[in-house]
Amino acid sequence: MPDLLVEKRDHIVTVTIDRPPVNAVTTATMAEIRDVFSTLGDDRDVRVAIFTGAGDKSFVAGVDLKTSGTEPRDQRPPTELTDPGLVAREAMWAIIDCAVPVIGAINGYALGAGLAYAACCDMLVASENATFSTPEINVGLLGASAHLSLMMGRHKAREMFLTGEQVSAQEMYRIGAVREVTAPDKLMDTALELAQELAAKSPIALRMAKESMNRIENMELREGYRTEQDYTTRLMRFDDSREARRAFREKRDPEYKWQ
Repeated sequence: MPDLLVEKRDHIVTVTIDRPPVNAVTTATMAEIRDVFSTLGDDRDVRVAIFTGAGDKSFVAGVDLKTSGTEPRDQRPPTELTDPGLVAREAMWAIIDCAVPVIGAINGYALGAGLAYAACCDMLVASENATFSTPEINVGLLGASAHLSLMMGRHKAREMFLTGEQVSAQEMYRIGAVREVTAPDKLMDTALELAQELAAKSPIALRMAKESMNRIENMELREGYRTEQDYTTRLMRFDDSREARRAFREKRDPEYKWQ
């Protein structure tokens, strides 16, 4: 049985981790995440993805420590033996590099790997009972400090990483990492509303905007803005770009044709 449920409707794909009881991930789950998000860009009908967990208690409660490393060595791929973290990284990069924007709908615990997956999303909405933490230090491991640094400033990231404390969705909203905090039963409606807003935009522009931001994120300002100008020039060659401006002038909804 797969650990991911994938549903597509009206240009929006919802990817749900469904691995009771707390959606803790195994290497196989990570491989599924990698494979799903790395292939979403192949479908022209997909404009936005929502990433969430099944139930109302846990988005992803980290790595499943009960099964981690239990597979016999002679049954593991050579790359997993020589680089045990490879699949985990590939899953994270697949979310970051996904061709379309990814909205994280954080429905509960986002612990360890769960926080890392949340950080890899482009935008986050969270339920009132969601919490975020990197508790690895409490079980003799180290975790996603680099991902924490994507979501907040230096001192808060270090505080969370070194203490392993859980931080509420409301606090993550206060520091700007979460767009909106909702009641648990309103979370998916909120995520869907945001996804529909994005899906109404040019699919070419959405993809190029995300790729552009990924490229310039760590660039110096001058180089980054020059790169962004290059993407704008490329986008303007498409008829969908011209259609967006025509529709704006004519006060009507644009009709995008992937041209």
